[in-house]
Amino acid sequence: MTARRLVPALAGLALAATPALAQTSLTLYNDGRVLVRRTLPVALPKGASDQRLELGPVEPASLFPTDPEVSLARATYDGGLDEASVLRRLVGRALTVERPGPNGTVETTQVTLLGVDPARFRLADGSVVFGVPGRIRYPADAVPAQQAVQASFFAVSARPSLRLGWFTDGAQWSASYQVMLGAKETRVSGSAVVTSSTLAADDAELQLLAGAVNRAAPRPVPMAGRAPMMNMAAEAKMDVAAEERAGEFHLYTVPGKATLRPGATTTLALFEPVSAAYEKRLVVRSTMPYWGFVPQVTDEQEVPVEVTYSIKRALKTAFGDLPIPAGVARIYASDRDGRAQLVGEASVGHVAAGEDLNLYAGNAFDLTAKRVQTAYTTKRDSLPGQGIRTVATLSYKVTLKNATDSAATVDVREERGGEWSVVSSSVPAEKLSSSVARFKVAVPAKGEATLTYRLRVVW
Repeated sequence: MTARRLVPALAGLALAATPALAQTSLTLYNDGRVLVRRTLPVALPKGASDQRLELGPVEPASLFPTDPEVSLARATYDGGLDEASVLRRLVGRALTVERPGPNGTVETTQVTLLGVDPARFRLADGSVVFGVPGRIRYPADAVPAQQAVQASFFAVSARPSLRLGWFTDGAQWSASYQVMLGAKETRVSGSAVVTSSTLAADDAELQLLAGAVNRAAPRPVPMAGRAPMMNMAAEAKMDVAAEERAGEFHLYTVPGKATLRPGATTTLALFEPVSAAYEKRLVVRSTMPYWGFVPQVTDEQEVPVEVTYSIKRALKTAFGDLPIPAGVARIYASDRDGRAQLVGEASVGHVAAGEDLNLYAGNAFDLTAKRVQTAYTTKRDSLPGQGIRTVATLSYKVTLKNATDSAATVDVREERGGEWSVVSSSVPAEKLSSSVARFKVAVPAKGEATLTYRLRVVW
């Protein structure tokens, strides 16, 4: 008989299967870690005691008592629920195996498990076979309902319950923002999107920590397919998460209790919608190499005109005083009938209070740019201690066209590391930093504008 593949059983978190009296508090991190704090209905006597606790998946080294009068002396974590782990526990034991019999019947026989990797069984006649000789009926004591911890505790005094904390995986969260563009202001709403892959919890206190908290041994978090989102915010008066600082990060406490289910996604309001002024920026970026040799380019190049919305967030304003956790911002504009249309989607990093929120929306359709190198000369020189270097004089022309009914201002940027400068230009150059120069070019409605400039570049 061919060897039967030992398929691991699904090991989902079983927070929901704990006793009803257990109280659970969860903190979810952006990277998929989950800090579980639970009060278990386990009475601890004064002094030392041993307890078996079915906690579900646990990062064993992270288990700690949250009661200052209780210490953890020793803990053994049994996390093997898969078939291979169960078989290893049963080496040397007699097992009942079912096999098909004549006329659709099922026959049972006794075998002894001699070892695994590969699986070896001794039959009733004394012979040995490799591979599972049928379907094993596993003893109930060998297959735990969920992962368990056998722990020894020491309590300074008798305690009516056991308060523990530990880390696990199985859920994560990110922020989602809806940005509705108006004529001069935008209305921004923010939500926390909680996605559970294996985490299940009933009536748990839920907190969300925003920030890049270091992880000593990062592990990938498999995420299940997302279920349709459910908006938990009330319409009359929104229940939003309460924000506070925790160390160098920001912590959001979700009002009420939360129920999480594997594969489900829940959306929770982070703050009430706020209005803020914004500025649309149109940018044409450099195509010149940032370092080293600059080639001669003979063909005209079409370059995109990037569209970025910069939302103003000065301190002591409704939006400016809010920290912005990392996530995704979706930008909407209304059509002529007032329907919201998606006009951009941008990734957002963590943004501190008082910092503007810059959202790259995509490339403009009706604003185009073409760039051509019009002159290219080089010469060699040398400086004491620097050896021979190349000094290049490069001239460019950028043609901007505007097919819209409104005039536009486009930022044409040159970006280069090392020694370089703008020698001359048809539009004044503005030095933004040691590596970036900007030309602000006005482009008329239904018209075009041309920018010419010359650079001195050394490599």
